[in-house]
Amino acid sequence: MILACQNISKAFGEHQVLKNASFHVEEYEKTAVIGINGAGKSTLLKIIMGELPADEGQTVITKGKTIGYLAQHQELSSDHTIFDELLTVKQDVLDLEERMRQAERQMKQASGEDLQALMDSYARMSHEFEQKNGYAWKSEITGVLKGLGFSEEEFGKQVDALSGGQKTRVSLGKLLLSRPDIILLDEPTNHLDMASITWLETFLMNYQGAVIIVSHDRYFLNRVVTKIVEIDQGEVTTFLGNYSDYAQKKAMLREARMQAWLNQQKEIRHQEEVIARLKSFNREKSIRRAESREKMLEKMDVLEKPTEAKADMRIELEPRILSGSDVLTVRGLSKAFPSEDLFSDLDLDIRRGERVALIGSNGSGKTTILKIINGVIPADAGEVRLGSRVHVGYYDQEHHVLHMEKTIFEEISDAYPGLTNTAIRNVLAAFLFTGDDVFKRIGDLSGGERGRVSLAKLMLSEANFLILDEPTNHLDIVSKEILEQALNRYTGTVLFVSHDRYFINAAATRILDLSGRKLTNYVGNYDYYLEKKEELEAAAAPSADAAPERAESESKLDWKQQKEQQARLRKLQNDLKRAEDRIEELENRDKEIDALLEKEEVFTDVAEVTRLSKEKEALQAELESLYVQWEELQEELS
Repeated sequence: MILACQNISKAFGEHQVLKNASFHVEEYEKTAVIGINGAGKSTLLKIIMGELPADEGQTVITKGKTIGYLAQHQELSSDHTIFDELLTVKQDVLDLEERMRQAERQMKQASGEDLQALMDSYARMSHEFEQKNGYAWKSEITGVLKGLGFSEEEFGKQVDALSGGQKTRVSLGKLLLSRPDIILLDEPTNHLDMASITWLETFLMNYQGAVIIVSHDRYFLNRVVTKIVEIDQGEVTTFLGNYSDYAQKKAMLREARMQAWLNQQKEIRHQEEVIARLKSFNREKSIRRAESREKMLEKMDVLEKPTEAKADMRIELEPRILSGSDVLTVRGLSKAFPSEDLFSDLDLDIRRGERVALIGSNGSGKTTILKIINGVIPADAGEVRLGSRVHVGYYDQEHHVLHMEKTIFEEISDAYPGLTNTAIRNVLAAFLFTGDDVFKRIGDLSGGERGRVSLAKLMLSEANFLILDEPTNHLDIVSKEILEQALNRYTGTVLFVSHDRYFINAAATRILDLSGRKLTNYVGNYDYYLEKKEELEAAAAPSADAAPERAESESKLDWKQQKEQQARLRKLQNDLKRAEDRIEELENRDKEIDALLEKEEVFTDVAEVTRLSKEKEALQAELESLYVQWEELQEELS
């Protein structure tokens, strides 16, 4: 164990955020902390770091272990360049290298015992330098920066001139390079594109230390973590496995708790009916029995009805009218800005009922395409045509459709005057606005809160073509799942930009990959896209010389054949192992049946003998089949 939280409690005024929270993290373990927005995830990280005091309880870190923390919002200020800012993490390596150079110069002039002392010192420094990966510090920094999405041309940019998201990536790079024993990451993927998130996943999976992550990125959590710490209404529960394992176990637990509550409610009703019936007899003995049952009921530890996280957060999407079959046609679309050519000669067709995800690296032009389709900015060239009876609903990250002077409630009620107050509150609750929150002014909201209001307005629209730009930004996992379900029930057409791979997997029926200024079409979800992308890239790889191209193709074919052969071998070995295990199981049971049939109490029981004989007969038949299968597998493997 490298870190333990023991009975931590924390309240802000009347609001109890954490109640006796306890969990531990093992060395090298990758752990996620999850919960709805406001559950206390960031608060827990700050308590672990000592930035916030706990009301009760303590955090224990193994003596001598180092810890590093990336908060959601960075206040990084520096006149360094990006590269030099990361280089500050390696200052001890640079100092050590300078001492080694100094020792080298001194050794040229020294002799005798002085030389020997210098050589011993130099050997120790060299070993330490090697241990700190000193010979590769430059490539290490370069690798981290490129992995986090910085190009070499950006290495020389001044940190103070960067955007908030870029500063967060710089801070993340510094933390990863410092390699503490424990890393705490609060929403580390918020400012990363898909390529950078994939790089970070690989880095963290191979990281020789413990990692604690707060994230709403379920795909990321599935790939990286092996333990989930859930905060739900202040209570902390630990689940082993990744996010999908947690979701499955959580559903099973909720179902079991609901069944226990239903059973208890049934028993309570039954007892109340018995008590009423006994009292109706109006006899002293019956009344005493009724009173005895009433006392038992009073002492019963009544279970609370389990809350279903999604019970009151169901969003219904339905277009007012049906669009034509051809929803969107784009031909020859091009766009460039003074600093960069984004894309040229793009063609795109979307038909009714499709849910199309537009993906690509940051800055590739995804949002620009959506803005051109919506007429927000003009294209340099090309044509955009909407089909017949197409009514567009547009969600943009900048939220230009909101009125800063209105309250959240007014924003919805003015846009949709036909909705009842209850209906408006139900919709707003789906986006985490409850109680007096609905009377907050739009102008006083955070960017994330404004995003949720924009999304709520869009969900209420009667549009038959939804165009969404990063709709899951700032949503917690429950709200993302609500949106996924709503889009999957929606009978209209959807075009969306997102870097949330789990969301794309759940919502998309087709993917358009914008890379190299061109669009590549993949009919399927994100997993299908990953599977097919490498095949398409290999097939389209250019070659100036036919012979090297054939050699490369044959090499790839050989590699593919090797992989297929390895997969086939593994399958045969697994099948053989399963057959052997089943044979052993059946043979053991066969011996047990023989032993049972020798016992007097069994062989004198005709019904039991008949049952065991039938079981033995079926067992022998299955064994014969398994013996044949085992021989065939052995031959294939030999």
